[in-house]
Amino acid sequence: MLYLDSNATTKPCDAAIAAAEGAMREAWQNPSSVHRAGQGVRAKVELARAAVANLIGAKPRDVVFTSSGTESVHLAIRGAVAAMPKGERPPLVASTLVEHSAVREVLKDMESRGEARVLWLPIDVNGVVDTAALARALASDDKPAVVSVQWANNETGVIQPVDEVARLCRAAGAVFHCDSVQWAGKEPMRVEPSGPDAAFLDANLVSISAHKFHGLKGTGALYIRRGTRLRTSMPGTQELGRRGGTENVPGILAAGAAAEEASQWLTDANAREKLRDLRDRFERTVLAAAQGSVVNSGGAPRLWNTSNIAFPKLEAEAILLALSERGLCASAGAACASGSLEPSPVLLAMGIDPKLAHGSVRFSLSKWTTEQQIDEAAALVIRCVESLRASTAAAV
Repeated sequence: MLYLDSNATTKPCDAAIAAAEGAMREAWQNPSSVHRAGQGVRAKVELARAAVANLIGAKPRDVVFTSSGTESVHLAIRGAVAAMPKGERPPLVASTLVEHSAVREVLKDMESRGEARVLWLPIDVNGVVDTAALARALASDDKPAVVSVQWANNETGVIQPVDEVARLCRAAGAVFHCDSVQWAGKEPMRVEPSGPDAAFLDANLVSISAHKFHGLKGTGALYIRRGTRLRTSMPGTQELGRRGGTENVPGILAAGAAAEEASQWLTDANAREKLRDLRDRFERTVLAAAQGSVVNSGGAPRLWNTSNIAFPKLEAEAILLALSERGLCASAGAACASGSLEPSPVLLAMGIDPKLAHGSVRFSLSKWTTEQQIDEAAALVIRCVESLRASTAAAV
């Protein structure tokens, strides 16, 4: 089976599996216990925290482990809003409709409960946020107190101008949260101004998820810049009081092992460039053979691992089933979250014709994807699309 769906980017690395197995067999004690065995586990947890912090260029004390990227997002946004001074109206939060559902849904829920007001910023045809509109909003009397903009889109791979967003938020005194789940482990980054040669993200709050850099599912993290006010939604003594609950030691140690491996892999820029070339090769091959197909957001800078292709007059569900029968797994939008194969809200928010959105399929690469796999996958996609079009024509 070939995997060009989210599985391609979330398969645990051997180091993560070994770390988790070791934790379950030998480091099963509670890291909050005061006895020697418990403190031995605590030491392992802190080493893992340091590895994750190093991956994103942070100080270990500023990294909080969570159960997922989604919980990290919720803790960041809900926590930042809850820490705001109470006023006549709830705080205003600015974001976009192309964010991951973790951001969109928490904001819609908070607005429905009267906990926040939401300003949906305009985006262009590629899904890139309009920073001029953000600047105007931040300069207004009713300016956003919190801004949440992702670094890279999970469906199209489009990279947002987070440096400009950060600059605007800093100047206006707004809290900037960045969903970096798709970025961390795929490109170098640092969240502190000093550190290695990597993209600097000047954000107050940064969400990441371990399985996106080949850790285990069920472990995320939130970077909290010192001085950022945040109210916890899960009180407890763990994680310096910022997130209660007994730590998921196997997941945390796996995250640390995966982070170490990812940090080493990121030192080779050529490896990422080769994968970008493979992504582009896949797209060129498919587009040349599948008449009318287009790359969604192909006109904007994208992360190397994501390709979203629209096949006119076809249904994504039919394409995915045909691909699966031939041994290739792909995805439609963010269907992993809901099981829905309705048109992606992200693509619709970008103004893509619903007929194209209905036939859009997302393909994902991992650092292990090979040239042979890309060529095999492209051939399968072409074969399935041709077969489906022939069947459709025969039925008319």
